[in-house]
Amino acid sequence: MDFLQPILDSAAIVGSLYAIKYVAHGGVDDAGIMLGLIAALTFLCLCKLSGLARSSDRGNANHEVTAIFLTWLTTVMSLAMIGFATRYGQVFARSVMFVWFLIAPMMIALSRMIVRIILQSALEHGYGARRVAVAGMNELGRQTASNMLDDPSLGYSFVGFYDDRSVDRPAESVSDRKDHFQENGRHAHRHKLEGNLAEMVRRCRQREIDTVMITLPMRAEDRIRFLLDQLSDTTVSVYIVPDFFVFELLHSRWTDMGGLPAVSVFENPLFGVDGAVKRATDVLLAMAGLTVAAIPMTLIALGIKLTSKGPVFFRQKRYGLDGKEILVWKFRSMRTCDNGPVVKQATKDDPRITPLGRILRKTSLDELPQLFNVVEGTMSLVGPRPHATAHNEQYRGLIHGYMLRHKVKPGITGLAQVNGCRGETETIDKMEERVQWDHQYIRRWSLWLDLKILFKTLTVVWKQDAAY
Repeated sequence: MDFLQPILDSAAIVGSLYAIKYVAHGGVDDAGIMLGLIAALTFLCLCKLSGLARSSDRGNANHEVTAIFLTWLTTVMSLAMIGFATRYGQVFARSVMFVWFLIAPMMIALSRMIVRIILQSALEHGYGARRVAVAGMNELGRQTASNMLDDPSLGYSFVGFYDDRSVDRPAESVSDRKDHFQENGRHAHRHKLEGNLAEMVRRCRQREIDTVMITLPMRAEDRIRFLLDQLSDTTVSVYIVPDFFVFELLHSRWTDMGGLPAVSVFENPLFGVDGAVKRATDVLLAMAGLTVAAIPMTLIALGIKLTSKGPVFFRQKRYGLDGKEILVWKFRSMRTCDNGPVVKQATKDDPRITPLGRILRKTSLDELPQLFNVVEGTMSLVGPRPHATAHNEQYRGLIHGYMLRHKVKPGITGLAQVNGCRGETETIDKMEERVQWDHQYIRRWSLWLDLKILFKTLTVVWKQDAAY
């Protein structure tokens, strides 16, 4: 489906424009053809960034519809910029454009929903589906089965679990959640043990199973070898799903070391093109932000100078990419400039905060000078918020994996901040929650995620009471 979906999306975009222009003016001219093609090409390029181009990244139907409308909104903004720069938009009636901007995403979503329904129906009737058995009824196995059941476009028909161990054995850490899946799971009726491994091998030899997913833990080497030996006498396809959940994976990816496969456990997700795209986006948006904020920043600087003694800016030592020390710009909001081995966090009604500084911190306007950090390359617009060096040294010994948040550049805003993790971290639990969000950001990173965080920041930052 990955090769067919771009064709359907393009047909929905171009076709809806043709239909609207035909109804409005009785025909389609060359300008309409060009606009439709440019819109389709722009949408397809943005789909690469948002994950809509890959069936494995689309998620459920609700998530896909949301992603479609957000991607189309970005497409419309791009077309508006192109039209403004070239004055090409004057050729088209505003009423036609408005209706098209509304109808096109609906047509795209409709075509994708129809494809989902057709694929689901085909799989339910056994057409074109590969019968898949999962060897290992553990959490990894259940997740593998759920992924197959949730995404019919994969072309798999799940036939059941096979394991030599009883599902009633005592729970082993996160592996045994049988009751949750049997009673509350969406596919509870499908999560059942069909037999032992010998029974699975027998069914493979009788060609009742097409594919086997081995999800046994890495410590079960003898059972894995037994399975591979037995299944080598069949024609089934065999996949080993690595049990990497025993590690805290950080944006894992496969690589090749001179012919030897390897998977990263802790890694920076911003390699090659991804890193270049993020950097270009940072520079363009930061420069635009500095242009827009030039007058407000000048007024803030004057206000600081007139209302309290001391410098306008405060540059604090913090950790940047790979834990290297950087100097982060801020508008001074306190009467003191703590920057040594001990830095006291700001608290509610902190006497060190100036009256103007309280307003700046509440609205996060004190962070605006960090746009200079973004331009110079020591920070990004989106990423884990940098903490004072003293706080880093304190928490790295208290929170497991704390320093992994420095595998990417720190950001002015981040996933933790738009999910309520702002202000004082007076308990270790609050800092752990912030670090967990930072890790999740690194695992899930995409340019589309960055854009969503930036948009959400504009609405969240004014509503939170935890910043002071």
